[in-house]
Amino acid sequence: MIKLRTVFGIDVSKHTINLAIVVIKVKVDECKLTLDRPGLADLLKLLKSFHQPEVVFEATGIYSRILQHFLDCDEFEYTMLNPLAAKKQLDNLRPYKSDRSDALNLAQTSFIIHRSLSYKQSPIYEQLHDLSRFYQEVSRNVISHKNRLHRALQLTFPQLESLFSNTNNELYWAIVQHFACPSQVFNTSFTELYSFILNSTNKIISANRANRIAKKLLVLAKKAYPVVDDNSYVYEQIRYLANRIMKEVHEKDKIITEMHHKAENLPEYNLLLSIPGFGVRTVTSLIGELGDIRRFHSSNALNAYIGIDLRHYESGNFVAADHISKRGDAVARKILFRSIQNIAVASHFHLNHINDFYQKRKRQSSQPGTKKIAIAAIHRLLRTIYHLVKYNQSYNYQIAKS
Repeated sequence: MIKLRTVFGIDVSKHTINLAIVVIKVKVDECKLTLDRPGLADLLKLLKSFHQPEVVFEATGIYSRILQHFLDCDEFEYTMLNPLAAKKQLDNLRPYKSDRSDALNLAQTSFIIHRSLSYKQSPIYEQLHDLSRFYQEVSRNVISHKNRLHRALQLTFPQLESLFSNTNNELYWAIVQHFACPSQVFNTSFTELYSFILNSTNKIISANRANRIAKKLLVLAKKAYPVVDDNSYVYEQIRYLANRIMKEVHEKDKIITEMHHKAENLPEYNLLLSIPGFGVRTVTSLIGELGDIRRFHSSNALNAYIGIDLRHYESGNFVAADHISKRGDAVARKILFRSIQNIAVASHFHLNHINDFYQKRKRQSSQPGTKKIAIAAIHRLLRTIYHLVKYNQSYNYQIAKS
């Protein structure tokens, strides 16, 4: 067993990893392994042939997760660099860039640059992260399908979109599937329309409301002027899209339920839920994106992680306007931006120092728009989140405002 300081620099690709082994600044071996069970078995033999080897590699999304999981399972310490940090550290060493040279440079620079070991999170955070990203994918699909459905309805029955003030409900999608053609409404008796409306939703709906909806549907159908024939395939497209939207909305609810089951036993779950304006959907999604908040050394590191850290530039007499970097987690940024609006609404019933700050800045601002003020409020919200989780405290307005 060799007991000299040894660094394994690894460059991860889709199907392979390039490995460079450096012992006390001297390269002793280079090789290329497959990123599968046989290749990882060979890597394990190499790792065990050295005393406490240091492993450093760059995060490459889903591909590096295989290597990360392997190292976690075999209890090896490692440093996983984010791509931006790796680029900055290796830029001066890249007159010639290849996967092989990147692996060697990662290993050699470990003797020059102090790199902290990566924080090992509980596997539950990775599961929540995967669920959060799946939720975002389904949400994007819902938006896309709603836009396509809107375009298709303009050819058949555009007035149908005004049947409800809020079209994001199960009853509306059911009506769209069956009555996107105005002539179908005319060919159905009022009693059948009334019964269909009563039986097309799991929610309790009164007889009077069902009656009003049926009457309104008939009125709207009389106003419609379809530009396609009754046997057009556009109606099949509408039924397909409405059905897809219904299934995707149900899938979103299933994902949130699963995330709730996994997150409810985490210590930070109830702490974040105590913030006014934060519901189950917001808290579970935020934990899924941020992971274990305890791994951050400060709230400023949390700011940088989601990309709201400020960038400042000045040269001579020129001073550029400050702006956020947007280099971090865009999904977490979106969740927090919407959370500020939810906090503002909840403040009518539950006081919150974040909303106090938000409203004060709005009154003081002479510029149109509130995006910059919302970003400042997010910064304050992240400080609050970091404090609550780090010190295991529930939200208290009296303490927060002091």
